[in-house]
Amino acid sequence: MEAREIAEAIKERFQLEVKDIQEFRGQVSVIIKKERIHEIMKYLYDTAEFCFDYLQDLCGVDYLDKKEKRFEIVYHLYSFRHRHMIRIKAEVPEDDMFINSVVCIWAGANWHEREAYDMYGIVFKGHPDLRRILMPEDWEGFPLRKDYPLRGPEGWEWKGIKEIEELHTHDDERGIKTGFKGSRD
Repeated sequence: MEAREIAEAIKERFQLEVKDIQEFRGQVSVIIKKERIHEIMKYLYDTAEFCFDYLQDLCGVDYLDKKEKRFEIVYHLYSFRHRHMIRIKAEVPEDDMFINSVVCIWAGANWHEREAYDMYGIVFKGHPDLRRILMPEDWEGFPLRKDYPLRGPEGWEWKGIKEIEELHTHDDERGIKTGFKGSRD
C-alpha cells in the first residue's frame, strides 16, 4: 500500500481528527489533532492492512512564531510485513503541553518520549517513567526550544559543573583534550 493510500484511509476513518495530508519529496505526512493520538496509533498498529509494527522515530519540533500551534510530535511508522511507512504529526499547543504516550503500543517509544520531554517540555500522559534522559535532573528549561538562550539561562550555572571539572583535573597529564578548565584546549 502506498503512503498516500494509507493517509487517505486514516482520513476516512478519523475524519474529525485529521487536519491535513501533506506530501513533500515523496514522503507523506498526516497532521492530526492530538486528542486521539493513542487510538489512531493503536489502529495503525492493530489493523492487518497497515500493521505498523515498528516505530522508527518519535521527535519533537518547535515552530516558534511560525505556526498557530507551536509544537509538534512527529512519529515515523514502518511495517515490516508490508514494507510501507507513514509519518504522523500531532500538534501540541504551547498552552496545553500534553499528549498521550504510545509506549504501551511500541516499547521503543519510551526513550524517544523522554527525550522530547527533556528537550521541549512536552508531557506524555501515561508514560511509565517520564523524567529527563539527556540533561541532569536539576537542569532548568528545555534546550531545544527555539527561545532557549544559547548559553543557558542568564546567570545560571549547573550545580554539577564543579564535579565534572574536578573529574577532569588530570586530563592534561593524560593528554586528553576536553575543553574543561585545567585541561588542554
